[in-house]
Amino acid sequence: MSNEIYEVPKSQRDQLPAKILYVTQSKYDKDWHSTTHTHHFTELIYITKGKGAFIYDKKEVALKEYDLVIINPNVEHTEKSTTGDPLEYIAIGIQGLAFSSQDESNSPVTFYNFKQEYPVYLFYLEHLLREVQQQNDDFELIAQNILQILLLTMMRKKTFTFEKTSTQKINKDIAFIKNYIKKHFREEINLDILAEAGHINKYYLAHSFKKSVGVSPIEYLIQTRIKESKILLETTNYPISNISAITGFSSQSFFSQSFKKVTNQSPSQYRKLKSKKNQRPGKKALL
Repeated sequence: MSNEIYEVPKSQRDQLPAKILYVTQSKYDKDWHSTTHTHHFTELIYITKGKGAFIYDKKEVALKEYDLVIINPNVEHTEKSTTGDPLEYIAIGIQGLAFSSQDESNSPVTFYNFKQEYPVYLFYLEHLLREVQQQNDDFELIAQNILQILLLTMMRKKTFTFEKTSTQKINKDIAFIKNYIKKHFREEINLDILAEAGHINKYYLAHSFKKSVGVSPIEYLIQTRIKESKILLETTNYPISNISAITGFSSQSFFSQSFKKVTNQSPSQYRKLKSKKNQRPGKKALL
């Protein structure tokens, strides 16, 4: 019986300064499209099926199955799909790395086709998706390590240089979205509208906003609307249905449900309680 021992020397490279932000799987259909946007982190897009185009800097590059697109931070871009053969892809948001290729083009976007290696890349990408979807114990740590393996595997074929990305612009984006919500909370707003207004990738917006503020953008929107509705309940005699519409809620029932969830009271209960307090001796009722 032969017995061979393979020693593993200490690595010459430290861990890459990359942090996984999100993993998403997308498929174009008739009622979904991508608008021009930017984000302040690197995004990897791997085309698993279909055909289309990647648009950036007044350029349009054809996309096909097995293409890998690396988009560096702060690049305005969008994707479009062919009608008969819609695009399907897996995308990963990565904070901490900005890539550049060997060809000296200094392009903020690089394209590769990994048709021969697709089983390897698809294995890691699908494993990443399963981890974030199932969220079993320590899934964050496993996802982070899979990302490291994926990036190092890529670097074996192509040489990249990288630099750390700054969080200063990210904080400005969060401040912009908060201010946008405060100004437009009476209007119809969803995550897509917020992402388009800030020219931010919506998946990253959801992740970074919750990390920074403690609630999702939509929860922050509801809290802003509830705050305004409290003032109207206290200072006016408007019907609750009117207050619901004024503060941007789609229906009175959703308003009542959201209000009770935040305050543990119905709007009418809140109004009555505040009215009693305002009618105490020494206080005048607010009109």
